[in-house]
Amino acid sequence: MSRVMARHYASLAVPRYTSYPTAADFSPQVGKDQYQTWLRRLRQSEPVSLYLHVPYCRDLCHYCGCHAKIARRETVIEAYAETLIREIRQAGSCLTERPEAVHLHWGGGTPSILGGNGIVRVTNVLQEYYDFSPVMEHAIELDPRTVTQALCDDLARVGVNRVSLGVQDFNADVQRAIGRVQPIIQVEAAVAALEQAGITRLNFDLIYGLPLQTVETLRETCERVAELRPSRIACYGYAHLPARRANQRLIDTSLLPDADARYEQSQIVGETFMAMGYEPVGIDHYALPDDALVIAAKSGQLRRNFQGYTNDDCPTLLGFGASSISQFKEGYTQNIADIGQYKTSVHEERAPVIRGYAFNDSDMLRGLIIEKLMCDFRVDLNEVASGANFSDELALLRPLVADGIVTIHSGIIAMVPEHFALVRVVAAVFDEFRRESAHSFSMAI
Repeated sequence: MSRVMARHYASLAVPRYTSYPTAADFSPQVGKDQYQTWLRRLRQSEPVSLYLHVPYCRDLCHYCGCHAKIARRETVIEAYAETLIREIRQAGSCLTERPEAVHLHWGGGTPSILGGNGIVRVTNVLQEYYDFSPVMEHAIELDPRTVTQALCDDLARVGVNRVSLGVQDFNADVQRAIGRVQPIIQVEAAVAALEQAGITRLNFDLIYGLPLQTVETLRETCERVAELRPSRIACYGYAHLPARRANQRLIDTSLLPDADARYEQSQIVGETFMAMGYEPVGIDHYALPDDALVIAAKSGQLRRNFQGYTNDDCPTLLGFGASSISQFKEGYTQNIADIGQYKTSVHEERAPVIRGYAFNDSDMLRGLIIEKLMCDFRVDLNEVASGANFSDELALLRPLVADGIVTIHSGIIAMVPEHFALVRVVAAVFDEFRRESAHSFSMAI
């Protein structure tokens, strides 16, 4: 495939497909009543995953695309923790049985802003309604600049056994351009404190496509990250959407790499980590050979949800906190993103759900096809969609076949290995909702 053609595909705006349908396709027609009905249907025999969203940070980084706000007063944070607890109790009152929780993930924002005591309090309330599995993965996202030994000790006591550190990039010029100055010594200190507390399963999150980032600086960052030997590394392409995120308007767009440079950066990330002993998982994750994510990928058990690639196979994920999303067997629901309105709803004893989506048979089938492509880079339509008619989609794939991106043989759609990074473009062919609003999504690479 020519460089011009590669640039064309890499610059297409397509969803990340951490869900299908995507959150952009949710509707207010599915709300709190449906949410509570789906909660009541949960059974003790069906394990669940839990997600807690804490939307506050001490400072907001320029690149951040999350639902997050600055909070410096402790009263604001304490009030949010109280609201989170009330929401958990309200949802718990809808349960007719006591499900087992096998995954618990804290995201943000900066969840540790709640402090050790706040995290303990919220966790204790969760245990009033859910049985924590003895082998539960309890994960939290941390900003290395805020990690202390006391915090790590508190996290270990509450059962946290996996931590994701937001590293982004080690280059000083890039850090200044994105408003997140974080010398490598701070990351090394955070790793040491976590290991001292007995938390050794570490993830590092990186971003490519940042202002002033080059192939050379990114390679150096990747090499220094690999030397610290986290068990997992995720490296995402920066999605510059200033119309949706005011803080991103602080980034000088003239300093952003173009589509060619982004493609080269994505390639160097994979080359560097694989050369240093990591194995690729999906399009943006890397892990050590003995990690559960690698094992899941090799056995065909890799999954994809709102946290990205995972070995979590629970059909139900219950989200708590402003903007959080819940996934049920029957569909999705999402909480109010505005923190003030979220608090008002909870304190008025109303489920803070504002929109969602109820699956039909076509959604579930297309969602399975998209997930197979995103996780395995191939899907056998004869196996997962026997009898279904996808002639229109197969016709749309012909140009990608001609360009050497994908192959189709006897109903099996398979990505050509050197173009795995373009799998979102192939997955989008099966997305019935993708229309003119494609501009609201990030570039394919």
